[in-house]
Amino acid sequence: MASRSWLCGFVILLFAFQSSIVRANVLPLPPPQCRQILFSTTDLFQFLTLLIQLRTEFFLRASIGVGINDISPGLVQAGPAAIGATVANLDTVTRSIIEQIGLNSVGILRAIVSITTLNTPLARPLVNLGAEAFAGVLNLSALVPPFDIYSNTLSFLMAANTLTSIIVTFEGAMAPAVIGNAQQELLSGISRTNAAELGVIRGQLFANVNATVPPYALTVGELVNITAEAVNLRGRCGVKEEGLVVALQLGAENRTRVNVVAGDANSLGYIRTPLEVLRILFGTANATVPGGVFPAGLPGNIYRLIQTLYVRNA
Repeated sequence: MASRSWLCGFVILLFAFQSSIVRANVLPLPPPQCRQILFSTTDLFQFLTLLIQLRTEFFLRASIGVGINDISPGLVQAGPAAIGATVANLDTVTRSIIEQIGLNSVGILRAIVSITTLNTPLARPLVNLGAEAFAGVLNLSALVPPFDIYSNTLSFLMAANTLTSIIVTFEGAMAPAVIGNAQQELLSGISRTNAAELGVIRGQLFANVNATVPPYALTVGELVNITAEAVNLRGRCGVKEEGLVVALQLGAENRTRVNVVAGDANSLGYIRTPLEVLRILFGTANATVPGGVFPAGLPGNIYRLIQTLYVRNA
């Protein structure tokens, strides 16, 4: 009797397992330009360090006028030096927030080195932190006078929002591919910190959503919508960047227009592959054509492999 009961249970479990496979198989595959490429855990963390370096140099130099190696000597390579960095015209509260996030990121880079097989000094990309480069990435180059992220708090926060969102969504794409308990725990800790930072930045923007951004007649909400549309267009994988206020049918549970925390129909966070990240930060919509904030491309295996696999239309 016991053996028959066990057999029936096994058959039920087997049927349930097969049913789940069938259901999984009928889900549509993402279009080719949006599919994940298999990379090693080390390569993924190395790519992440490049994104974090970009934001860390940007935040530290904009808030207190120093770079990563001024805070932690020898953590990254001495060169190439960042282009166009300057201290931003920020209010006291925002300057303190941006400084802390920059300092947080130095600690994150050090944690990555201590747990993964990456060594110091970390490979350093050439980054263009100039106002013109960011205006191009944000699709605000056509504004008159030229859009300057360093000119005021609200303009700076828009660039900070986009960069942080890109990092958080890439970390989401990394998660299933990372191997090793220590490495998974590391990524989880990094992701929690960066997601919290993104929430703070979007909260600051939402508090001023109807404020006009000088010297233009456009509000924070309108400019964030413009930048989100550009990021989605260049990423070429659907809507993953959202405004601060959305139509009611797009809000959480179709009950609110407030969109401080962006997410899909189930309020789950989006993910971005390395291809999407490069298309956006290059400002070219092509992961093999450098530009934007990474004018010389990137060091490391991921960018090298993308250049090899995708001769065009990456």
